[in-house]
Amino acid sequence: MIRFDYVRPTSVPDAVKALAAKPGAQVIAGGTNLVDLLKYDVAKPSRLIDINRLPLRAIEDTADGGLKLGALVTNADAAYDVRVAQRFPLLASAILAGASAQLRNAATTGGNLLQRTRCLYFYDPHVPCNKREPGTGCPARTGVNRNLAVLGTSEHCIATHPSDMCVALAALNAVVHVTGPAGERQIALSDFHRVPGDRPDLDNTLERGELITAVEVPFSDFGRHYTYLKLRDRLSYAFALVSVAAAVRLDAGRIDELRVALGGVAPKPWRNLEAEGLLAGAAPERRAYEAFADRLLAGAQGFGDNDFKLGLARRAIVRALTQAVAGTPQSQSDKRVA
Repeated sequence: MIRFDYVRPTSVPDAVKALAAKPGAQVIAGGTNLVDLLKYDVAKPSRLIDINRLPLRAIEDTADGGLKLGALVTNADAAYDVRVAQRFPLLASAILAGASAQLRNAATTGGNLLQRTRCLYFYDPHVPCNKREPGTGCPARTGVNRNLAVLGTSEHCIATHPSDMCVALAALNAVVHVTGPAGERQIALSDFHRVPGDRPDLDNTLERGELITAVEVPFSDFGRHYTYLKLRDRLSYAFALVSVAAAVRLDAGRIDELRVALGGVAPKPWRNLEAEGLLAGAAPERRAYEAFADRLLAGAQGFGDNDFKLGLARRAIVRALTQAVAGTPQSQSDKRVA
């Protein structure tokens, strides 16, 4: 274990100051990911800033009927909050599909956004990894890559973002509130996570010293026709091979608005707004779903072990849209695919 400073600020300004003051400083809250990275000698912070004393645990109503989740709201508190369950059941379902009950009791909203990849090579400091150490290579491209990305990859990295919660937040057009040395700003969730390009070590668009304070979910009318479908190697606690957050609004028997985000297949929750727009006004039928899936997966590339994801993702998108349109969302207690 490396040596690091440990700071416990009691205000957001103090936390930002401590974060900006020292290169290599990192924030810790629930620690469900960062503690693992410390144990594996992957994360080597110069300073840990424990933000658990900050006033960021509230779930607040917004003027437009949406909700604002403080960065320290636990996954369990978010999933079981009556307002979340009633207004954004897609979000509650995605959270309950992720991790285990014990982890959801500790994991936080802000921490969920900041999860690092679960790539085997990233977690092993004895092998090369561009995300961990830029310029060393990406052995995953020709190695063990069954769980890795088929969309948004680059020659430098094919890692996936592991979150379930973020996939639903992407479909719901969530906005991330941050505070930093330059003040407050808002980042659309679609712009928060990065694709690797030639800088796979940069997971997100936060600037140095910026702290996530909340995630805002604007009002949307997707309380009935939605589903979160998660396909994995086992029905208990496991990361997604492919997941689909689907939300549909119908008008006169046709698709009025469609939102679909994919997880388990890219370095960030994957959406294609152009593809979604093509189904506006279309009849909700299988061939339309298949055409949409083909457009959403355009450019997807397997790397050997994960080639199966191409067909699996297509079938998952069709199944998820079928569930959403029928108003029969996937159960997260009985995880067998309906």
